[in-house]
Amino acid sequence: MSRVSTVSERDLWCRTLCLLLVGFVCYALPWSVFAALPLAGDNQPVLRIQGSNTIGAALGPSLVKGLMQEQGLLDIRIEASGKDNERRVTGQDAQGRRVLVEIAAHGSSTGFAALKNASADLAAASRPIKDSELVELEALGDLKDPDAEQVIAIDGLAIILHPQNPLTRLDTEQLARVFSGEVKTWEELGGVGGAIHLYARDDRSGTYDTFKELVLAHRGKNLSTTAKRFESSELLSDAVSHDPQGIGFIGLPYVRQAKAVAIVDGGSQPMLPLDSLIATEDYPLSRRLYFYLPPDEQNPWASALVRFAQSARGQAIVAANGFIAQTVLAMSVAPAPQMPEGYQAIARQAQRLTVNFRFEEGSATLDNKARQDLARVLDFLKRHDKLDKRVTLVGFGDAKNDPARAGLLSKLRAMTVRRELVRNAVVLREIRGFGAQMPVAANTADEGRIKNRRVEVWVY
Repeated sequence: MSRVSTVSERDLWCRTLCLLLVGFVCYALPWSVFAALPLAGDNQPVLRIQGSNTIGAALGPSLVKGLMQEQGLLDIRIEASGKDNERRVTGQDAQGRRVLVEIAAHGSSTGFAALKNASADLAAASRPIKDSELVELEALGDLKDPDAEQVIAIDGLAIILHPQNPLTRLDTEQLARVFSGEVKTWEELGGVGGAIHLYARDDRSGTYDTFKELVLAHRGKNLSTTAKRFESSELLSDAVSHDPQGIGFIGLPYVRQAKAVAIVDGGSQPMLPLDSLIATEDYPLSRRLYFYLPPDEQNPWASALVRFAQSARGQAIVAANGFIAQTVLAMSVAPAPQMPEGYQAIARQAQRLTVNFRFEEGSATLDNKARQDLARVLDFLKRHDKLDKRVTLVGFGDAKNDPARAGLLSKLRAMTVRRELVRNAVVLREIRGFGAQMPVAANTADEGRIKNRRVEVWVY
């Protein structure tokens, strides 16, 4: 049974105050108020980042460049290091001293390994840290602490085909059977073309880890040994776009010339990897991109990069690199027959914000991204004069044997968000709970149930 966790009033107040302070730093203050960061001697790097190729290929270097610009450095350059998937970002201070940041992008698991052996100051990951990695790195502090685990962007795994492949949708069960090798021809999927050719990222990739967890693992399947493996996202995508029999999975910015198909998971509607569906994490193969900062051994440049990545300027760089920024926007949603009537009524009158509040597993405690998003939502409501009875919270949950219980739990989750908003002077218009209706993922695995337990924010 799901259990609704409670926290003390003092804990809630402290948590909210911290969020407000973070939000103030990220949104209100110009970066120039921060003191100049220290330099390293003897041409040593001021910051070493290792981990995800999805982040390290372009987004990570771009964020570092943005931070250097905010610090007033000159002649900033992003350079190849001479090794595959490794970059250097260099700049000069006013005295001509060189500032160097090194980025190695060989897969998410390598970032956590580098933190352990002290060869990196910051880990970039395109998946959450694993329990085994938490244990191995406990000497550095709690890497699940809100200050340590920082969601910097949202990405979507696109399933890509050759541009002329006629298929337009696949469900996650079909994907599991295809990539495990059980389904071997396009005809078995209702298409044409003969044998299916599989393309996948390598074992060290967070993209592969995400696909394995979301599609293969909870169905008890493994990736077929016939799959061609790639360390580079760009090379994988280009290979699929030139192979009429090819299918692969890739991070959203790397679709390039290939064709992305709509994905169905459980009882969800078919969803293309659209920006709005990925921003809310409704798209079945959406994922979070992370920086992990050891709380007990912080490099000042690493701390500054995390703060910059969460700022408005940092999120603009996220968007410019093809990922989904966490900037809160309002979007119109067209009422549809499969929606509950009460939900259709809301959609006809209000706009939905591009954020969903989600929760720690098995509880009604906001997860780390939701805590960050709280400051963003509050900032949006204040800037658009939506504090007084202009907000409706809509809660959803996973399926229960008793639909009434599912409805109650969904409303309780909405009330958790309400409590945080009310403490910050927001007067709610309404709270609704729709139970297990309108699932965005299958309820047959923990990952799907967590995605279905969500709270939407609607504004009038």
